[in-house]
Amino acid sequence: MMHEVFDKLRTLQDILSRKFELENEIHEIPRTLTTKKELLTRLKKTYIEKNNLLEELKHLTKTFRQDLVEVEKTREKYEKQMDLIKTQREYEALDKEIKNATEREQKLRNGILQKDKDIEELIYTIEKEENMIKQQEIELKEEEKRHNEESKEKQTLLDQLKKEEKVIIPGLNEEILFKFERIIKSKSGLGIVPVKEQTCTGCYMILPSQFVNEVHGGEDILFCPYCSRILFFQEDEDESIFFQEDDAGSLADLEES
Repeated sequence: MMHEVFDKLRTLQDILSRKFELENEIHEIPRTLTTKKELLTRLKKTYIEKNNLLEELKHLTKTFRQDLVEVEKTREKYEKQMDLIKTQREYEALDKEIKNATEREQKLRNGILQKDKDIEELIYTIEKEENMIKQQEIELKEEEKRHNEESKEKQTLLDQLKKEEKVIIPGLNEEILFKFERIIKSKSGLGIVPVKEQTCTGCYMILPSQFVNEVHGGEDILFCPYCSRILFFQEDEDESIFFQEDDAGSLADLEES
């Protein structure tokens, strides 16, 4: 009777292992897409910020140009007044105004040149990011389509595994089944393993002799005290052949006797 239970558990192990793997893959698909969508959203946000900065730079450059026109007019006005001065004091005051206007005029020209350079570089960056956004939007749509198809395929396989699971689980103890499923989830898909030479082949820990004898007896479901996996006794084929040869020799001796 217990051999049938162990056979069921070993078959169920393969089903559950693949089932949990598919469930995890289906769960991960939206997360992958979400990550890419978040990256695209951040890129669009940066794109908008840079466009806003571009508008600010254009507005500032326009202001600089307007100020430059006013400063040029002021300087030209002062230069015309030079012909009308009568005293040294007036000359010095007017000369100072002309120098201040000329200096401010030069600063504005330099500022305009720098802003024009910044605008040119920003336009290049914006165009580059715009192309990148378009490309990523295309790739995202293609990936969404591919993931939807992949998800449907995986869901079909998952439904089939669930049907197979329902066929096997009748007759199995519910508590044992609950523990078994948890073990498979936490132990890399291995919930039932054989004992070989007093060793659990799941965690490779040496087991107490009395406990191994109980496993060999196969009268109950026993769990490894170290890794919690279900244990069963699997007779070694080489050992089985060896005993058969010995038995054959013993029979030959009996016949000769």
